[in-house]
Amino acid sequence: MIDRVGGFVWYELLTTDRRSAAAFYAEIVGWTTKDASTAELAYTLLNAADAPVAGLMALPEEGVRMGATPRWLGYVAVDDVDAKAAHIGLLGGAILVSPTDSNIGRIAVVADPQGATFALVTGLTYGRSQPGGSDEPGRVGWHELLAADRSRIFAFYGELLGWQQASPENDPASVYELFSAAGRTVGGMLTKLPSVPHACWLHYFNVDDVGAAARRVHAGGGRILQGPIELPDDCWILRCVDPQGGLFALQGTWDQKSSAPEVSWSASWDGMTSKGRMVLRKPKR
Repeated sequence: MIDRVGGFVWYELLTTDRRSAAAFYAEIVGWTTKDASTAELAYTLLNAADAPVAGLMALPEEGVRMGATPRWLGYVAVDDVDAKAAHIGLLGGAILVSPTDSNIGRIAVVADPQGATFALVTGLTYGRSQPGGSDEPGRVGWHELLAADRSRIFAFYGELLGWQQASPENDPASVYELFSAAGRTVGGMLTKLPSVPHACWLHYFNVDDVGAAARRVHAGGGRILQGPIELPDDCWILRCVDPQGGLFALQGTWDQKSSAPEVSWSASWDGMTSKGRMVLRKPKR
């Protein structure tokens, strides 16, 4: 893989318990782990089929003191981090971590004008062999922006990163706007409801079976916030939170005929609250 300028190329989990988080996601998504620490930084690689997909590190103590909570951070490849960071302020965004050389390349952590955080990277060290847009288990298959106001945020990403609207019809009344990055449709944007406290990015990890993954989330101490929800093309999604509080999502098929125990869930997402039980019944012989 080359850097795919303008597209998401790397993901990082900042958490308060590296060991537990690594074990949780290994069980849920199937990632294997590899230590990639340096003298300055404890760092864990999360691999799918022996290819690095994401990194895991401790949430900086300074961030914790300022009220930061565990979260996933998506990195977008750019040709010049310093130049893009300088452009951020002109577009109404903010620089949270100034351009710096790191273990994964030259990076900057930024926020869009509505407060959703993401990162920029040039010369990515890891993930270069990951095929772009793969639907294989363990890859990141979708990106979703929960914006304060979707209708007013797209211009920022279009100007900064060259993203384009990918929805079949540019309907102002639509609640979901697809976007393309580096020539591929890779995600969507929607306006969050007031019950969601902050604008944020949500990343979807591919799994073989959403039902089986839901049971693993439950058993591993995570929570299902919403789902399973059926989408077109036999795709199901779950929106979840890990035991340390990091938001993530899962997508894949759902074999409802497989033998499985009942999983209870309580969903509160985007202002919608519901309770129920997901039951996967043993197939009849």
